[in-house]
This record gives sequence, structure tokens and C-alpha cells, in this order.
Amino acid sequence: MNKTGIIFDLDGTLWNTSETIVPIWNEVLESHSETDKQLTVAEMNGYMGKTFEQIAKLMLPKLDLEKAMSIVYECCDVEQGYLKKVGGKLYDNLAETLKQLNEKHSLYIVSNCQDGYVQAFLDFHGFNEIFDDFEMSGRTKKSKGENIKMIIERNNLDKAVYVGDTQGDYEAAKEAEVPFVFAEYGFGSVDNSEYSIKEFSELPKTVKQVFLH
Repeated sequence: MNKTGIIFDLDGTLWNTSETIVPIWNEVLESHSETDKQLTVAEMNGYMGKTFEQIAKLMLPKLDLEKAMSIVYECCDVEQGYLKKVGGKLYDNLAETLKQLNEKHSLYIVSNCQDGYVQAFLDFHGFNEIFDDFEMSGRTKKSKGENIKMIIERNNLDKAVYVGDTQGDYEAAKEAEVPFVFAEYGFGSVDNSEYSIKEFSELPKTVKQVFLH
């Protein structure tokens, strides 16, 4: 029997932490005299799914990259401890839909986040028993596509699909040579995605189509 896996992006696909973490990032930014930058929720939404280097260049373009990235890492470290205590906003019907999917498929997460961010999501919301494995660029220093491949190989998956909400997620799925499902309710937009969902609860039906294709 084929082993099938559904691999998820995290931000904009499973949860939204923007409103929760913007005040935390702004506190860190305020502590650095080199910048007077203060973030909005809309700006944070635009950073979701991007690499640390991309965020640093967008958020602090006037600083040299090394300094900008050190501030981003500091924001992420402080944010992580906070999210372990308060969690994020889960998308509608997420828990029940994940349990439904897990009856037939193994579930995984691949994100461009720092090491510890996925763990904060799993720990606070009680999802450690639902997800079999996860990977993140902050731990491997690899691209999202490479990390998707790693999850597939490490877990001996015969078939897999990646679910995400940005063009970068779509391109990562292409790099990993797996089908992609576009989460339209998330932060980004995607050109020419063969599969898409408007709500998370639509995913079981869509995944069935993907694996039958």
C-alpha cells in the first residue's frame, strides 16, 4: 500500500501569527538605535514565507546586511518564546480537518522559519501526535524545496503533496517535483496553480483528487 504524505507550509496555511508578533518585533526594533523602523501587520504579512535574508533586506534596507540579519534573528528569538506561551490564530476548522486527513495520510510541515517556531506551533496547539515530522530552513540552511525532498526521503513517502499560500511555496513544490495546493485564504497569490482551496476544510476533497490524478 502506498504511503501518502501531505506536507504543509506553516504561516498563512495553518496559522496566522502576524497580529500577535508585530508588537514583539517592534519592541526589539525600538531597542536598536540604528533604526527607527516600526512594523505594521500588513508589512509582517508580506514577510511571511520569506527567508531571513529577504526579510532583513526588506525591513532594514539602510543597514548593512549582517546587522539587519542579526536584528531579525533577535526578533525571531524573542517571538518564539512568546508564541510558546500564547500560540497563534488557527484557520477555521483546522484541528478537525487535520484529524480527518491524518486518518488516511501522514502529515508534515516544511517552513522557512527559525528552528523552534514549528515546535511552538505543535506544542501550544497540541498537534505533536498529528504531525509525523517537520523541517525548517533555520535548522538545515537549505531551500524549502530541498527540505520538502528531505521530508519525502526521510519518511519513505510514495506520494506527496505540498500545501502553501505563496508563489515561493509553489516554486518549492516544483523544485521538489510534487503537486501543489494553493491556500487562497493565506498571505500570497499564485499563478497557474492546478489545485486550490478557499477554506482549509476543502482540503480532504482536493487531496483526494491530487492523489487520484
